[in-house]
Amino acid sequence: MNINVTMKERLAQASVFEVEVSGGGSSTRHAVEVRDADAARLGGGAPAEDLVRRSFEFLLAREPKGSILRRFDLMDIARYYPEFEKEIVKL
Repeated sequence: MNINVTMKERLAQASVFEVEVSGGGSSTRHAVEVRDADAARLGGGAPAEDLVRRSFEFLLAREPKGSILRRFDLMDIARYYPEFEKEIVKL
């Protein structure tokens, strides 16, 4: 899978990223909001784009790209996968 992450919009204390996941002859697009505090806590000092990319790698290891929500807050992942925060800092 190819994961392309682009910053789409800067908000007061968050950023919105557009993510395109392609592979297998199709692609999907997603909008992901990442709060600055979450990026700082989970990103390990890396740019927020890297955190979003790693988060999609995490998701794609668990579900097909077509099952990923089209728009969500990054921390919504933890609602579906309680191990997310613990695992994402390892990636």
